[in-house]
Amino acid sequence: MKVLSRLVPAIGVGMLAMTALAAPAFASTGASAGDRGNAGAVFVQTDNTAGNAVAAYHRAAGGTLTLAGTYPTGGLGGILNGSVVDHLASQGSLTYDNEHGLLFAVNAGSDTVSVFRVSGDRLELRQVIWSGGAFPVSVTVHGNHAYVLDALDGGSLYGYRIADGHLTPIPGSSRRLGLDPNATPQFTNTPGQVAFTPDGSRILVTTKANGNDVDVFAVRPDGRLSRSPVVNSEPNAVPFAISFDRAGHVLIAEAGPNALATFDLSGGVLTQLAIADTGQMATCWVAPAGRYFYASNAGSGSVSGYTVGGAGQLTALGNTKTDAGTVDASAAGGFLYVQAGAAGIVDEFAVGAGGALTSLGSVTVAGAAGGEGIIAL
Repeated sequence: MKVLSRLVPAIGVGMLAMTALAAPAFASTGASAGDRGNAGAVFVQTDNTAGNAVAAYHRAAGGTLTLAGTYPTGGLGGILNGSVVDHLASQGSLTYDNEHGLLFAVNAGSDTVSVFRVSGDRLELRQVIWSGGAFPVSVTVHGNHAYVLDALDGGSLYGYRIADGHLTPIPGSSRRLGLDPNATPQFTNTPGQVAFTPDGSRILVTTKANGNDVDVFAVRPDGRLSRSPVVNSEPNAVPFAISFDRAGHVLIAEAGPNALATFDLSGGVLTQLAIADTGQMATCWVAPAGRYFYASNAGSGSVSGYTVGGAGQLTALGNTKTDAGTVDASAAGGFLYVQAGAAGIVDEFAVGAGGALTSLGSVTVAGAAGGEGIIAL
């Protein structure tokens, strides 16, 4: 529901836990993404404070990954105070723009966003541009517009137009979230994700413990947002990550109750349809894999699988162990790839009948301990 003030409780969440062009480093032979049986690519952001980078992996037909190249972003990674295995404490820090063939990476430590051209498992750095605020953590794209979520100084959004492989700021697009900039620890009290709705008519922002809200902005035809959002209060829920099913239901990973919840969205107002406890610790991320959804549990080292029914009801598929510090995940071609932030590992899984996950192995991403951001193509 819409509220006029924000609640800022102190909640612990366990282990919840300018423009430049450059040539690519370590280029490799490209591969095309596709269904199971075809090759593809997986991109992983390191968020390294000494120099952020995106590691590119060739995805074999059987789902296993082989390092194809490492591409510096031209910026620095960042670490929020209090974080253990999730230094950005967000979802969507690495975002793929399918329409334009671009990959966007946040550089939280230098307040910039990097734009890469994608060609199979190869990347070409096209641009590094100011994020519009302090400590960018999430990017969302729809059509010719992109928005960046900056986490510090109370949180803010900044919009861009996409053309010719570059971002151009939209005048008048900045929107302040008005969160408490002094709330601590930072990793539970900074916003978690910005996400366009599938039709591009709305943008959603999660505030985590700094408000326990989901803010919904209307998107105007010129790409600018409504002056203020509809503020949907979720007391004690610590709303963190967002996804959508094929029917347009909103799925939110809630770190407060360690649960996945579904919502109907109408006119900016979220109405809860169902909620399912994972029985795990620090449930913060959610990733689609076909008709299945997998919530990541950083404190338990696991993912929890679900299906969503036509009325938004949730059916649990069980929990699957991962390496320690489970954070972001992404799926493609019948495979799920899960970041484990404790040691910078990516776990590889085949998604079987009924959503069962079968481990295929793992790879360690150099310099990516605590990093977040993964895209599978």
